[in-house]
Amino acid sequence: MHRSELTVDLGAVRRNAKRLLTVLDGAELWAVVKADGYGHGAVDVGAAALGAGATALCTATVPEALALRRELPTARLIVLGPASGREVQHARDARLELTAATREIPEDVPVHLKLDTGMGRWGLSELPDGRVHVAGVMTHLASADCDAAFTRWQVDRFREATDGLSGVTRHAANSAGALRYPEARFDAARCGLALYGLSPFGEDPSVDGLEPALRWDSHLALVKRIPAGGSTGYGRTWIAARDTWIGIVPVGYADGFRRDLTGATVRVADEPRPVIGTISMDAFAVELDRELPVGTPVVLVGHGVPLEAHARVAGTISYELACGIDSSPERARRTVLHG
Repeated sequence: MHRSELTVDLGAVRRNAKRLLTVLDGAELWAVVKADGYGHGAVDVGAAALGAGATALCTATVPEALALRRELPTARLIVLGPASGREVQHARDARLELTAATREIPEDVPVHLKLDTGMGRWGLSELPDGRVHVAGVMTHLASADCDAAFTRWQVDRFREATDGLSGVTRHAANSAGALRYPEARFDAARCGLALYGLSPFGEDPSVDGLEPALRWDSHLALVKRIPAGGSTGYGRTWIAARDTWIGIVPVGYADGFRRDLTGATVRVADEPRPVIGTISMDAFAVELDRELPVGTPVVLVGHGVPLEAHARVAGTISYELACGIDSSPERARRTVLHG
């Protein structure tokens, strides 16, 4: 039996892509598959998104895009992060599109000029003059998930700076922008988190018609009774107030079940149970209400255990948790559902 199993439902990815296309109302959907598709598998997710109507895939780096090019030879691939001199040549050879966020603009390769309208990171203060192969003009929304006024201010700045352009694609919206701000959709939207059925607002994804694509399962590897006054885990952070059955799950922070998820809820035998004690590198404990057999299923994420809830416990965002799950075969079995 594997320590845990990750299941990615590509049917859910396709349904999310179609939902986003409906929301975008004519704007193109560009699927963001950086960080190995937010931990879901960039090639599988990218192919599913393209099959559902997305017209491009976006990565953070040239190496990420080159890996996709080997598997998806005809896909339109756009690199959103900076590229070094050697990487520019690789991009030309592989028919990639690059992002230019400084005055050093690559030649003989399609570029997307990035304007800084308020993110305060990479980006030009104004559009440059000169003959370059401009495929698009873009900006990056800083707070579409939490600050409507600033988001609209950014959108207005971007529109003012680009209204006179013709023959180039304008794109600004991320998942939150696409879902909440019609004025931010322009010609295309770069959607990542929503494609995977996760909420950029930290709420139930079904509010926006989204369906989580990831499920993470494990099992009880050990069940034991802790006497009153006894403890489990490093530092004795949990001490039994009474005789208590606990289960040990063979997953820990090395697998991506973070140390700050103590207090989170998982499902054991399809019942919600709390995570107790200090989470170890390779294991954590759950409090049980009765003795259960070794091998009892434990749902860590999905099917009643939303990643958004884990993020609230950990004081972070679901993006970070999804990207942090280790799907290497040494740590977990990975299954892809194509339905």
